[in-house]
Amino acid sequence: MTVLSATQIVSGVGVAVGLALSSVVVDELSGSTVISGFAGTATVLGAALLALPTAKASGSGGRRAGLSLAYAAALAGCLISALAISLRTWPLLLAGLVLVGGGSAGSLAARYSATDLAPKGRSARHLSLVVWAATIGSVAGPNLAKPTDQIGMRLGLVEKAGPFVFAALAFAVALALIFCLLRPDPLTLARSLSEGTDTGRGPKGTIRTAWQTLRTTPTARRALVMIAVSHTAMVSVMSMTPVKLHHDGSNLDVIGLVISLHIAGMYVLSPVVGWLADKAGKVPVLVLGMALLLSAATLAGTAGHAIWQVTAALVLLGLGWSCGLVAGSALVTESVPLERRPAVQGLSDLLMNVCGATGTIVAGAIVGMLGYGVLGLVVGIMVALAGIWLTITWRADRS
Repeated sequence: MTVLSATQIVSGVGVAVGLALSSVVVDELSGSTVISGFAGTATVLGAALLALPTAKASGSGGRRAGLSLAYAAALAGCLISALAISLRTWPLLLAGLVLVGGGSAGSLAARYSATDLAPKGRSARHLSLVVWAATIGSVAGPNLAKPTDQIGMRLGLVEKAGPFVFAALAFAVALALIFCLLRPDPLTLARSLSEGTDTGRGPKGTIRTAWQTLRTTPTARRALVMIAVSHTAMVSVMSMTPVKLHHDGSNLDVIGLVISLHIAGMYVLSPVVGWLADKAGKVPVLVLGMALLLSAATLAGTAGHAIWQVTAALVLLGLGWSCGLVAGSALVTESVPLERRPAVQGLSDLLMNVCGATGTIVAGAIVGMLGYGVLGLVVGIMVALAGIWLTITWRADRS
């Protein structure tokens, strides 16, 4: 838990620095608001593409192998992104951002690593503690964009390349922590402790295994849907907020502060969310998450040029995402056998990030053609429908 938490802090810096700048840099290089939306899409798509390889590596070689793969990809992506900015080519920058998505894939996989050895009935709390650890790095990351940019220019880098080089260093440290210190491997140890019990043995870390498991586990299917909806709503609004603020005349300091507060909403209260999910139940916390996301979409859609209202919307957006991710991920973990968990967890991360990537594409088009307010309306409708569906199906199961 200590190693996973330390890694989350360091990698959180790398993820957040790129998060704060990527859409703005693509907007400047391409001159298109619509194309700027592809910055978030590229990162989320990268997280999706790396979800299954990370899960497969974890299934065959343990969590250390999977997490090392994810952070190594993010390290390479940051260096490619810095090169692309130096060459002023936005297609290469988008390619680099796809690999940067490995940082998010690693952070998502780390939360599941925390549940491998969790006592029964405490999986959400263990998971949420590792999610919370990302708070420090993730909140600090966006505010480091400007100083690392200035340092980079003093060292001879072009404007806005410095933060990506700094992010590469952060992922290098995360990779070293996982590779050297995550011993014993939690998944490998959990398997050895469960020998002789029914762990649902089958092919490890494969998408076929995941689909076979989900077909017979409706609770896990429901949890996957809610994770995907929560992530899609969050990424769609968050990815276009820096562009909106930039077009409204806000500087990097203001954009960094808003994103930092949003990330604080995502992570700071996650231990409380985890405790509540274990005590009150995962599904009620998922319903709460939908309500928070609906409130966030409403505030964002009606904010106009009011920075305070956009900020409030982003904080609620983060809180709603936290409820969806923590409760949903714990529900997935508890619903499937140990031996099949990496496969189902990998599929969960794949689906949530594919949906998130699709959301950013649609969000960029909506904001470019119809405005930020319409984006809030569309996201609100999606979240409301998901919350209604979850409530109806949950009550049907209980009756």
